[in-house]
Parts: sequence; structure tokens; C-alpha cells
Amino acid sequence: MNAATLGRRVWQQGRYETIAMLRNGEQLVLMLVLPLIALIGLTVTPFLDGLGASRIDVAAPGVLALCTMSVGFTGQGIATGFDRRYGVLRFLSTTPLGRGGLIAGKVIAVLVVFAVQVVVIGGVALLLGWRPPLGGALLGLILLAVGAAVFTSLGLLIAGTARPEATLAVTNLVWILFGVFGGIAMPSSRLPAQIAGIVGFLPSGALGDAARAAFLHGALDLPATIALLVWGAAAGVAAVRWFKWN
Repeated sequence: MNAATLGRRVWQQGRYETIAMLRNGEQLVLMLVLPLIALIGLTVTPFLDGLGASRIDVAAPGVLALCTMSVGFTGQGIATGFDRRYGVLRFLSTTPLGRGGLIAGKVIAVLVVFAVQVVVIGGVALLLGWRPPLGGALLGLILLAVGAAVFTSLGLLIAGTARPEATLAVTNLVWILFGVFGGIAMPSSRLPAQIAGIVGFLPSGALGDAARAAFLHGALDLPATIALLVWGAAAGVAAVRWFKWN
């Protein structure tokens, strides 16, 4: 098979995965509706006062980080778990697409849906007065893409080792816990003191801190970025090691 033929197969698989995610009502709620509610809620309440020039400046980076967790961790985790249950993964891995092509198709889907999230959530944030510096916005988008890869690896790790029902429960529960108490949408300084000291070491807290530093100040939060990369490497290695295709 030549590279062009494989590329077309991967693209078609990515297109299928993208359409399936966008047509899933439950996933659409997690990927767009709830982040929009969070964005508006954080903008009209005083929880973020004092952390930036305006509430939207602090809220938008955290909500965009929350979006990456939605599409990579919850969205792909649940989809892959049920594909595995019904034998779709095993079947596709034996076709000319191959295991590598299947994973590449899922990566394409995550990136496309993430782009849709950035346009929708970022567009609403701009309407609400968000004006990030250009350099910070570019750095922030790169960090969000890294975060999407990290959470996709975590989602695939769970989907490839647990039963689909367990994957559904775990990914949704972790999404809620990380979203509320994980430092991703709400900075650790606004969380209870009992957990504020540890959330920065979680993948959610690391991504939230890195995104806020980039979009707010145009700066790279090196400790948060290192923590995020460590989580990504560990999750990637574990997913490759323990992922079961059937």
C-alpha cells in the first residue's frame, strides 16, 4: 500500500470518528454546552475576581482547557471503550487501515473537534470581551493541543483496560471532579485549602495553570508544562503497554 492510499484511509477514518463524536448528543453536551455554561457562569459570578484584568480573561483559558479534557478524555475514552466492546477495534486493526492508522484517525478527530471547540468557545469569549495577547494566544493553543494529547492518552488507557460501562462511569466522574476541583477551570487559589496544594500536580491543574499563564501573561509556566508532559509520557507508555484491542 502506498503512502497516498494509507493517507486517504486514515483521513476517512478521522472523518468518520469526527462525525460520530459531533452527532453524539451526550458528548456534544460535554464538549460544548457545559463548557459554555461554565464560561458564562464564571464571567457573571465573583469567583475569579482579582486574578486578572477581567473575569473573562481568567475564565476563557480555563474553559478552553476544560474543552480539551472533554474531547480527549471523555469523548474518545467512551467512544473507544464501546468500539472495543463491539469488536470494532479488533476488526479495523486487521484491515489495511491497521492499528496505527486507526489511532491516527482518532487523533485527527480529536484535533478537528478541538478546533470546533476553540472557534465556538473562543468566539463567545471574544464577544464577552476577551482580548488575549497574540503571542500568548499562540502559546496557549500549543499548550492546549499538548493537553488534548495527554488527556486522549489517559482516555485510551482507561478505554483499553476497563469494561465499557466502567469507562463511561470513570471518565464522566473524573471529568466532573477535575472540572470542579481539579484546578482546570477554577485556579487552585480559589479551591479549598485541603486540596489547593496538590491540584497543580494533576494533569487538569497543570493544563489549567499553563493555559492561564499563556493566555493571561504570554508566559510559559515551566513547572506546569513539565508536569503536563510527564503525565502525557506516563499515560502514553501505559496505554501502549496495557491497551487491549478486544
